Amino acid sequence: MRAAWFETFGSAAAVIKIGELPKPEVSAGEVLVRMKTTGVNPSDVKKRAGSAPNLLDDGLVIPHSDGAGVIEAVGDGVPAQRIGERVWVYQAQFARNFGSAAEYLAINASRAVNLPANASFEQGACLGIPVMTAHRCVFADGPVEGQTLLVTGGAGRVGYYAIQWAKQAGAKVIATASNDDDKTVCEKVGADLVVNHREQNWSETLLSLNDGQKVDRVIDVEFGANLTEVLKLIRVSGAIVTYSSTQVTQPQLPFGQMMYLDLMIRLVIVYAMPEAAKQAAIADIYDKLANDKLQHRIAHVLDFDDMVKAHELIEQGGFGGCVMLRID
Repeated sequence: MRAAWFETFGSAAAVIKIGELPKPEVSAGEVLVRMKTTGVNPSDVKKRAGSAPNLLDDGLVIPHSDGAGVIEAVGDGVPAQRIGERVWVYQAQFARNFGSAAEYLAINASRAVNLPANASFEQGACLGIPVMTAHRCVFADGPVEGQTLLVTGGAGRVGYYAIQWAKQAGAKVIATASNDDDKTVCEKVGADLVVNHREQNWSETLLSLNDGQKVDRVIDVEFGANLTEVLKLIRVSGAIVTYSSTQVTQPQLPFGQMMYLDLMIRLVIVYAMPEAAKQAAIADIYDKLANDKLQHRIAHVLDFDDMVKAHELIEQGGFGGCVMLRID
């Protein structure tokens, strides 16, 4: 089968190879998916660069956790009726070496989820890390109806979906964006207010626009960089839920100030989500997709041979939306 892989850590151009590898065999409890698309996320490029030093202990790695395709075969214990089913996959390259950047993927049947007929394979490749992360961030601390949520980086891969989850669940949503185009993106998916996080003291602008009322929860894309401003605008007993801190990788916490706010600090990563939270996200994703209630922002769709470029785009950043490659 055609696949992309790496055998050493390093830059995308230096280590990614594209060629032929053996087609995987389907084992008990698994499905064999003929992949149509594979999605690229920051965790994928970080692993390729060496963030998980033991990753290559068992040999080469086919990268990527997300993607979509069609089930071609099933292992023992999996209903034969699933053959021919359109699916999206998640955690394809978590705690294992063989991810979604290949023509075929053998994966636990529970990690291959039905993709409604009205959803494209490109959309399916967005669902694993971005949409599930956003769902967990919004709902991990209970219902949000009637609450005010702040989503920083609302036009980004996760923030874009977090706005939609929160707004459709009955929350008032405030987002941050760095330019007018991204402000418009946030507003189109449901943000009630948008402030520019590149302005100094942007928390003051937010509070002014929100009639001085502080927010109940924050969904934060840059925990370390935003913490000073966030602490000015979150209410007592509020929750800060974060899934990234790229600019400030080792944040310094003003413990006394935070303690007297009685704050909940939650860190989210899809791989470590409780199984019940994953299944709740999957059920809600299916409902929203089937009823055309999720908007998608797909920034780049590339040919499989452009694997290096896809990784480099993620590393360069500067845009919102998903990056994926067509396999078929």
